[in-house]
Amino acid sequence: MRPSKRAPDELRKVTLERSVARHAEGSCLVTFGDTKVLCTASLEERGPPWLRGSGKGWITAEYSMLPRATHERNRREVNAGKPSGRTQEIQRLIGRSLRAVVNLPAVGERQIVVDCDVLQADGGTRTASITGAWVALHECFAWMRGRSIISVDPMRDHVAAISCGLHKGTPVLDLDYAEDSAAETDANFVITGSGGIVEVQGTAEVKPFSEDEFLGLLRLAREGVSQLVALQKQAVG
Repeated sequence: MRPSKRAPDELRKVTLERSVARHAEGSCLVTFGDTKVLCTASLEERGPPWLRGSGKGWITAEYSMLPRATHERNRREVNAGKPSGRTQEIQRLIGRSLRAVVNLPAVGERQIVVDCDVLQADGGTRTASITGAWVALHECFAWMRGRSIISVDPMRDHVAAISCGLHKGTPVLDLDYAEDSAAETDANFVITGSGGIVEVQGTAEVKPFSEDEFLGLLRLAREGVSQLVALQKQAVG
C-alpha cells in the first residue's frame, strides 16, 4: 500500500490554473497534490547574443524554491551568490523540454524566459514545473499572436513530465516526498503529446533495476503523461 493510499497507476490530484500573474504574458499555477509551482512566461524583445542574425528565437527557464517551500527553511540562493547544482540542472531540463516542442524560427529573434517558483514542495517539483511551464508558454504565445507580434503559433506539440519509481518492489506513478525518499528506484520522464521521449532521468537508490523494470516504469509514465496532456488541453481551451 502506498503511503498516500493511491493505486500504483494513480496520479495525485493535478490542477492547472491559467492567468494567475497579472503582469506576465503567460502564467500557470500548477499543483501535483501538495506540490505547488507558479510558472510565468516573460517576453523579451531581444534574443541571446549567440542567436543574433539567425532569425531564431529562444526559450529558457529559471527555477527556484521559496525558503519555506520545504519542512525547514532553506537559505535563498541569491544570498549564496549562485544557484546550486540541483537548481541549474532543473532549470536546464525545463528549458530543453520546452524547446523540444517549439518552432524557434516562428518566435523571431526574441527570448521567452519561463520562471518556475516552487511555493510548496512535496516531491515532483521538476515534473510539475515542466507541465505547468508548457501552459504558461502557450498563453504567452497566444498573447503574442493577439498583438500580431507573431503570425503563427510556434507550439508544435504538448510536453509534460511525470515521476515513476519502485516503492517496496511495486512500480508506482507520481511519487510524493514520502515515496521518493524511500523508493528503491526513481525516475523522471519528459514525454510529448505525440509520445516522443524528450528526456529520461533514472536512478537506482538501492540496487540496479532491470530492463523489464525500466520498461514497466516507462509504460506507467506514458499513461501518466497522457492524463497530464488531457489536463493541459482543458486548461488552454
